[in-house]
Amino acid sequence: MNSVHRFGVAIAIVVLSGAASLLATPSLPDQVVSHWNAAGEPDGTMSKTAALVFLPALSAGLLGVFALLPRIDPNRANIEAFRPSYDWFVVLFTGFLFVVHVGIIAFNLGYQFDFTALIVASLAPLFYFVGIVLENAKQNWFVGIRTPWTLSSETVWNRTHVLGSRLFKLAALVMLGGLVFDAYAIYFLLVPLLLTAGVTIVYSYVLYERLEETASTSRGH
Repeated sequence: MNSVHRFGVAIAIVVLSGAASLLATPSLPDQVVSHWNAAGEPDGTMSKTAALVFLPALSAGLLGVFALLPRIDPNRANIEAFRPSYDWFVVLFTGFLFVVHVGIIAFNLGYQFDFTALIVASLAPLFYFVGIVLENAKQNWFVGIRTPWTLSSETVWNRTHVLGSRLFKLAALVMLGGLVFDAYAIYFLLVPLLLTAGVTIVYSYVLYERLEETASTSRGH
């Protein structure tokens, strides 16, 4: 299966999302629940038309962006080196948006379930796969942990991505474990995400400074 075929799978998911909207249109109320708080309680609505169009349209737009990025990156050859994992991330991300869309439809058709738990459970495998992408990612401008220090040093890029890969995979497992805590499950998503972002940014800076200091010392001798 090549890149065109993998994006074809993502396109099919977007089409299914649109089809779900068309099938649900006659059965939904004019105002549908579209937002839930951290406790999983509905706290926001939008018009039926907006709710049915928003996520399929967003999916289609993001899919176009994902298809464009490898073409415009100055380091496009590096993206091609890990293109299969990049493409499958796009498929999984599109699938995640599909699950959210169908979940909104189902909830408003009267099926009662914890929507926050659905989001957390759907994001966990996506986060785990982000870890897989990171462990394969080569230096580029759009995909990966892009800090001034990772973009300035291939060594910093590689070592930061090894750490980031492990942290994202661990975060995914923590998310799944957090599902048993019901109302607190959302925090098992947000806290690992924020910690992972913070740790990788700080690590890339500290590592870059250490490498620069070592290089400077070597030149001094």
